[in-house]
Amino acid sequence: MIVDKHQTMTLTSSCGVEVPVRIEVNPRAKRLILRLDEQNRSAVAIAPSRRLVPDAARFAADRIEWIVTRLNSLPPLVTMHSGDMFPLRGRDCLVSLEGPGRRASLVDGDPQILSLPGDPETIGRRAERFLRKLAKDDLTKAVEQYCAVLGVDARRVSVKDTRSRWGSCTSDGRLAFSWRLILAPPEVLDYVAAHECAHLLEMNHSSRFWAHVAVCRPGWKRERAWLKRHGSGLHAVSV
Repeated sequence: MIVDKHQTMTLTSSCGVEVPVRIEVNPRAKRLILRLDEQNRSAVAIAPSRRLVPDAARFAADRIEWIVTRLNSLPPLVTMHSGDMFPLRGRDCLVSLEGPGRRASLVDGDPQILSLPGDPETIGRRAERFLRKLAKDDLTKAVEQYCAVLGVDARRVSVKDTRSRWGSCTSDGRLAFSWRLILAPPEVLDYVAAHECAHLLEMNHSSRFWAHVAVCRPGWKRERAWLKRHGSGLHAVSV
């Protein structure tokens, strides 16, 4: 088992399944960490330092059967080709290359239609760009609403394609979110926005923190449960 210069390797399970594993060094990690990369159907082994990279590789190799079991339990990948269906704001949405002009647009209906006229080869990239903007708009509105409720101010709202967290809050008031929240029902997106706004008052998960969340989202437990149950499906949308 050799880790190459790009810090990647391929492990093989007892039943012959090959799994790519990426090795990352993160000085903030307190220990060896193994997680799934759900979008790429692979695994990531995290080492606290370069010195521990071989340990991280062995850590992943020792758990290859667990990795394969977890990968096999993931929902199927959802592609963004013309004619494909994906969730948008919790409802079915059809991808289409048909539409006037060259601009992406969302047509309401049952199902909704994401119109992406243009080159089929770039449809995924254009879909992601449109969905990121949609997510930024919805999250910005939600943050403004819950900041007003809690009497706080967010310095900035940004969207990323984060893999391990749906949202984050820095000590100087910068909020970041996964754009994939736009795929979830609106109340779930609102819950994550309220969660991060509450961190502007409490940078922890104390009882006081959850009290702030409850002021914004009385049904937060149900909304959090939805995200835990269906979050892997949001990551399964491949753009």
